[in-house]
Amino acid sequence: MTRPKLEVVRGLCYSGYRNGQSPELGILPSYDEVKEDLLLLRDDWRSLRLYASDAHSQTVLEVIRDEALNFTVMLGAYVTAEVDNPECPWGGVYSQQQLRENQRHNDTEIAELIRLSNAFSDSVVCVSIGNEAAVSWTDHRVPIPRLIEFANRVRNQVTQPVTFCENYVPWQNELAPLAAVLDIISIHSYPVWEYKSIEEGLEFTVENYQSVARAYPDHQVIITEAGWATASNGRGIEPQQVSEPAQRQYFEALMQWSERAQVLIYYFEAFDENWKGSAHPLEPEKHWGLYRADRTPKLALS
Repeated sequence: MTRPKLEVVRGLCYSGYRNGQSPELGILPSYDEVKEDLLLLRDDWRSLRLYASDAHSQTVLEVIRDEALNFTVMLGAYVTAEVDNPECPWGGVYSQQQLRENQRHNDTEIAELIRLSNAFSDSVVCVSIGNEAAVSWTDHRVPIPRLIEFANRVRNQVTQPVTFCENYVPWQNELAPLAAVLDIISIHSYPVWEYKSIEEGLEFTVENYQSVARAYPDHQVIITEAGWATASNGRGIEPQQVSEPAQRQYFEALMQWSERAQVLIYYFEAFDENWKGSAHPLEPEKHWGLYRADRTPKLALS
C-alpha cells in the first residue's frame, strides 16, 4: 500500500490565545489578532498545526484564505475523555454523565473536522483525529477502537491524509491497530519533561523518532510536537534546565536535524500561552513559545 506523504517544510504549532483569552473562558482571538500573528510568522514558517476544529481554527483558516497567506495547515480535533484514567496525576476520573457528554462532544468535533477540512481544502493538507488521548498519563483518554472509528469516519469523507498526534511511547505497541488505518504517524518528544539536559535533548528526540520510524517503515513518521520551555517553577521540570539560551540551542539543533534528515516537524510552539496550567507565573505550561505572550521574540529568534 502506497501511503501519502507531506512535504517537509518549516512547521509550527499555533494557538492564538492572548492574555485574558482562553478556550475555557470562550474568549477567542479576533480576526485582526490572528492576522497580526500570521503576518509575524509568514516569513519563517510554511505550515501551521491547529489543535481543534472550533471557531478559533475557523478564523485562522479564514485569515489564511482571505489574506492570501502562504500557509498550509494540519487541522486537529480536540477530543475529550470517553473513559476514566486513574493514572492521570491531575485528575482523569469523571461521572458517567460527563463521559456520555464527552462522547457526544467528540462526535460533533469529528464532524466539524470533516466540514472544515473540506471547506478549506486549499490550505488544509492533513487532518488529525486527536491529541495525546492514548498516553498513560492523559486526562482525556479515548479507547483505541473509538480512535479507529474516528479515523475511518474521517478517511471516508475527506481527501487529505489522516493522522493522530501522540507521545512517542504508545506508538511502540498499543497503537499499532490504529496505525493500520492512518496515513501518517505523528509523534511528540519532550526531552526536558523527561529530565534530560540540554546536552541530551536532540539525541533523545532523534532516538524517539527513530524508535517509531523503525516500527512503521511503510508510514511517513513526523514530529508534531517538540520544544523546550524557557521557565519553570519546578512543577515537572527542574528550573535550572530551562532558559531562553537552552531553548535556542535545542531549537537550532532540531531545525538543522529536520533539514538534514528530511523529517517534518511542527515545533512547539509559536507563542507563550498564559492561560495554561496553574496560576503561578512560572508554571512551565505557559513558557514554550518562541515568542512571548506580548508577541516579542525570545532569544531563539533574535
